[in-house]
Amino acid sequence: MELNFLIYKVILVLIVFSITLLVATYSTYAERKIAAFLQDRIGPDRAGPFGILQPLADAVKMFMKEEMIPSVSNKILFIIGPGLCMLTACMTGVIIPWGKSINIGGVDYPMQIADVNIGILYLFGVLSLGVYGIMIGGWASNNKYSLLGAIRASSQMISYEVAMGISIIALVMTTGTLSTGEIAAQQTSWHWNVLYQPLGCLIFIICAFAETNRAPFDLPECETELVGGYHTEYSSMKLGLFLFAEYINMFISSAVISTFYFGGYNMPLIGRWVHDPNWLAILGFVFLFMKIVGFIFFFMWVRWTLPRFRYDQLMNLGWKVLIPLSILNMVLTGTWMMRHEIMAYFSK
Repeated sequence: MELNFLIYKVILVLIVFSITLLVATYSTYAERKIAAFLQDRIGPDRAGPFGILQPLADAVKMFMKEEMIPSVSNKILFIIGPGLCMLTACMTGVIIPWGKSINIGGVDYPMQIADVNIGILYLFGVLSLGVYGIMIGGWASNNKYSLLGAIRASSQMISYEVAMGISIIALVMTTGTLSTGEIAAQQTSWHWNVLYQPLGCLIFIICAFAETNRAPFDLPECETELVGGYHTEYSSMKLGLFLFAEYINMFISSAVISTFYFGGYNMPLIGRWVHDPNWLAILGFVFLFMKIVGFIFFFMWVRWTLPRFRYDQLMNLGWKVLIPLSILNMVLTGTWMMRHEIMAYFSK
């Protein structure tokens, strides 16, 4: 039994890893097509029908290009930087509940790699490590533009993690758990957390844009000011790892938003007609994936719609707007949960 469970976990890890890489690969194609649509252009249309093979052509180009390492760089850290970014990006997907349990031979196998009881703490711990990859890569390049981009990225991530963390505290107060699996399981029918935490959800989404360095918060790689930011000196597959990590983070952020606030794999009304647990698990995964695709489209739509913030505007939004709002949301959540005790106290 333990061997079967271990084999199942290994297969699940490989499936999640493959899906993550596939989504990140074709997110580049989707981004270019969506940008072309919004700007009244065609976009990639040469490699394969409708340009569908363009991501594979880009991947081959990344592998085949000559690799340049600056002679004045710290070569060891220069190599570690993009690898650390990619590693931390892939580690966050292990706590996402991708669906209900699958029943195989009378045994239930969860569609979640690791359902730890402190899943949210794990998520924030890994997210805080991601900034080290960017900082190491920018500093090791020994380039002023790279260093400025790395400093911007680190200060931006640290600033917005505070508001994100406080908004999650309000969610934990509402759900009473730190387990991502339990948070998803509680949102049956239409009991989605966005209905109980609308302000917290909005703050979390804004902070997710900043954490993934997506426009209008893409100051760390601002081309007009910093050439390319922290990956200015990178080429070949090392540059590809940095770019890949950004799209993986966008995919995982969309999955986290869907799980925390929009019901995760739960499908309202479907349980009335479908009773087979395996079909429910498969349909739940499809439903969750549809939500993720919707949020990925939202990320891309915002990028090609809103202009980039100035750096002072970005920091003011983080420290003077989002953090006070997240604290207010936490206080209001606590007051609402203790309303009966408060009313009883004042009625004496």
